[in-house]
Amino acid sequence: MSAPPAVPLATSAAPDAPPRERILATAARLFYAEGIHAVGMDRIVTEASTTRATLYRHFVGKEQLVLSYIQSTDEQIRALSSAALEGLDPREALRAVAGALGDQLCAPGFRGCPFLNAAAEYPDPADPVSRAIVAHRHWLRDLVAGLLAEAGAPEPAEDAATLMMLRDGAMMTAALGDADTVRVSLERAIRRLLTSAGVG
Repeated sequence: MSAPPAVPLATSAAPDAPPRERILATAARLFYAEGIHAVGMDRIVTEASTTRATLYRHFVGKEQLVLSYIQSTDEQIRALSSAALEGLDPREALRAVAGALGDQLCAPGFRGCPFLNAAAEYPDPADPVSRAIVAHRHWLRDLVAGLLAEAGAPEPAEDAATLMMLRDGAMMTAALGDADTVRVSLERAIRRLLTSAGVG
C-alpha cells in the first residue's frame, strides 16, 4: 500500500522513448535533485540525448518546461493516490497515508517535497508555476479533509491543515538531517492527531 510519493515519478525514460517524454523525465530528475534555477537548458538537452531544436519544439522555453514538470508530477501523484486508496474505508486510507508519509522521508534520493522546493524558487503567487503548486497542495489538503470527514472527524478542515503542516515540516527536516528520527516523530504526531480527532 502506498500514498502519494514524495519525489517525482517520471525521472527516467527509455532511450527510445518519445523526445518529449525523455526531456520531461530528465528535467524532473535534475530539477528535483539540484534545483530548478541551477539547471540550464543545455544540460537537459545533453542528458536527454536530444537537440535544442527538439526541446524548443516541445517546450517554448524553460518556464513552460518547469510548469510541465510541476503539472506532470501532480497528475502522476493524483493517479497513484486514486489507485492506492481505492477500496479502502476512510480510516484505513488515513492510516495508509500516514504510514506512507513516513516511508517517503527515508526513500533513496529524497530531497524534500518537490512542490515546496519549487515554491521557494517561484515566490510570485501570480506565476503559473506558483499557481500549479498551490493547486496541487489544495488537492492534497482536500483529499485528506475528505477522508477525515468520511471517517467522522468533527473538524476535518482544521485537522487536514494540521496534518499538512506536520507533513511539510517533516519533509523539510528530513531533507536536512536524520530522516529515521523525523519519521518516528511524524508517525507519532499523526497518530495523536488522528486519535484526538476520534479516527485513530
